[in-house]
Parts: sequence; structure tokens; C-alpha cells
Amino acid sequence: MRLTLYTDYSLRALIYLAQNPGRRVPLHEIAQSNQISQNHLAKVINRLSSSGVIRARRGRTGGLELAGAPQQLSIGRIVRLMEGEMDCIAPCAPPMPGPACWLTPAA
Repeated sequence: MRLTLYTDYSLRALIYLAQNPGRRVPLHEIAQSNQISQNHLAKVINRLSSSGVIRARRGRTGGLELAGAPQQLSIGRIVRLMEGEMDCIAPCAPPMPGPACWLTPAA
């Protein structure tokens, strides 16, 4: 499975925030530590913040922090949030014999 850079950056940011509990982390710190453009990371942070995954505060005492405990986060939820709906991650090609591909969800 290939993920977009958008999802990759979101996972990196969340990992960094989980490694720094109890403090608000500036955006530029995450960007610098992961060698990511601040402009691209800001777009990722905006989506994570509007979805309630992280809290973003502006100002002198501002920064980023996880909205909940790291244990409450699901990588699957984050990937779905950032990638959108993925109807078929691994298509069956060539077609499998029988009525349906074994990767197709059961009804």
C-alpha cells in the first residue's frame, strides 16, 4: 500500500507530538526535526486540528499537542482521515475464480 506524503507527514507529526507529552510543540520544530516544509506541514496540521486529533493554539504560549492520549489514536483512523475513502486498496487482478475476490469485504 502506498500512502501520500500528506498521510506520511501527519503520522510523523503525531509521532513527534506523542514523544513530547505535556508540552506544546511549535510547528517549526516538527518541520525541522522531520525535514518537512513548514507550509506543507501547516496544511496537515490544519486537517488534524479541525478533525479533533490535535489541539493547535496560537500566540506566544501556543503550539501543538495531542487532543487525547496516544493510546487512543488509531493508525487506521488517521490514514482514512488523510487519504479519504479507499474502496479497493489491493485490487484482485487477474480476477480470482469464483463469485468474489477473497479481499472483498463480506456482506
